Formats: sequence, structure tokens, C-alpha cells
Amino acid sequence: GGPTWNVPTGRRDGRISNATEALNNIPPPFGNFTTLITLFGNQGLDVKDLVLLSGAHTIGVSHCSSFSNRLFNFTGVGDQDPSLDSEYADNLKSRKCLSIADNTTQVEMDPGSRNTFDLSYFKLVLKRRGLFESDAALTKDPTALGQVRGFAGGSLQDFFVEFGKSMEKMGRIGVKTGSDGEIRRTCSVVN
Repeated sequence: GGPTWNVPTGRRDGRISNATEALNNIPPPFGNFTTLITLFGNQGLDVKDLVLLSGAHTIGVSHCSSFSNRLFNFTGVGDQDPSLDSEYADNLKSRKCLSIADNTTQVEMDPGSRNTFDLSYFKLVLKRRGLFESDAALTKDPTALGQVRGFAGGSLQDFFVEFGKSMEKMGRIGVKTGSDGEIRRTCSVVN
């Protein structure tokens, strides 16, 4: 099981797809709290949405290139991110990402439960074992940290409900109406 949410149908698609524009709006894995909350705020999302949607890091994998600077060259002098648990970092360096140049190895974002949508991500963040710098950033703001603690010790069902609300809110970003966009005959091709 996992969270559920309503997805409105009948949405119009854009006529132009721009990868650069999309990437400029996606929070980077190396983002600090200011960067993250600015990107979320620009889309009408708040701190709670940031924490909830980051909770999706409880499933899936990442390539080493998305976080290897935290292990090998955090400030440009060959050091490790001090906000990352040293035992966890040592394990990653010795068993997973053997060098900063590794672009192919995949690592579980939530070790041991990468296929289970659960609360373990929040517990790992509190133990300084969030894989990304953006995960650690959630502990740098008192409001975000309070929410991380609340979800880590809270009810899975409550998390699912709140996550669903944030997904619905995110689904209302940039909706095309009227003559903007088009309803495609084939989803992958502009009419």
C-alpha cells in the first residue's frame, strides 16, 4: 500500500516542452533549505509540502553523481559533508560509490525499504542519513525539522493523507485553461 490522491482528468497539455525550463523548476539534490523553499514557494507550495513531498525519497534509487560531492569533495578540498553521518558515509564510500567520478552506480535512497512507501525516510533524516544534501537541509529550519520529527514518530496513515493533499496541490501548478495548450490525440505527440 501507499498514499492515494485524486488526479483531475481533462487537462490540457502544453504545445512546447522545454527540458531546461523543467530542470530549473525541479529542486536539485544538492539544494540548501533556502533554495528548496524558494523553488517550492515559487510554485505556491510551503514548508509542509516540501517536507511531505521529500518523503517520497522513501522509495527508489539515485546515481552516485547526485550526492558524491557530499562524500568526497563537499567544500572543494576533498572533504566530507559534516552533516552526513560518518558511519553511513564510510559505508557508501567503501561499498557503493567508490569515487567521485562514479556516474553509474545506483544507491537506495532509503536503504532496506526502497520499494516500501513508509516513514523510514524521516527517521533516516533525523539520524543524518538522508542521501541528498536536500534531505539534510530539512533539519536546518526549525519548522521543517519539527515536521520531519512529527512524521518520523507519527502515523503512516496520517502521512499518506497529508502526502496525498500535497500531491493534489502540486497537481494544480500551471494548469492550462481556455485556449492555452491542447488536448492531444496522442499523448506523446503535439497535435
